[in-house]
Amino acid sequence: MRALASSVLLALALGVPLVLSAQGSRGVSPDKTAFNNNCRTCHSPKEGDNRMGPSLGNIVGAKAGTRPGYTNYSQAMKSSGIVWDEQMLDRFIADPEAVVPNNNMKPFKGVSDPAVRKSIIEAMR
Repeated sequence: MRALASSVLLALALGVPLVLSAQGSRGVSPDKTAFNNNCRTCHSPKEGDNRMGPSLGNIVGAKAGTRPGYTNYSQAMKSSGIVWDEQMLDRFIADPEAVVPNNNMKPFKGVSDPAVRKSIIEAMR
């Protein structure tokens, strides 16, 4: 218990955000900072919350260009045939134009850092 308290105090002193739920460490929410810094201008991680871009909540397993209630997909996205899995999301977030040429994601050019992309994908679950 003392080690846990020391770790928490050190994290707070360093400015590391701690996200705890009523369930304790098993219920820790993913950090949404990467999503917010890279995606939130156009997208929401909340399912059904479409904005300039479609909702990305629970996107894994969904067919590209088919989110309910969103109608502004590019023809390229609608006809891509992609079913989003973590690998495809990682590739797309790294370079959207390389994965689906002529998509509507401009001016977003992608995220080069694999750790940031992983955090973004975690926020979409």
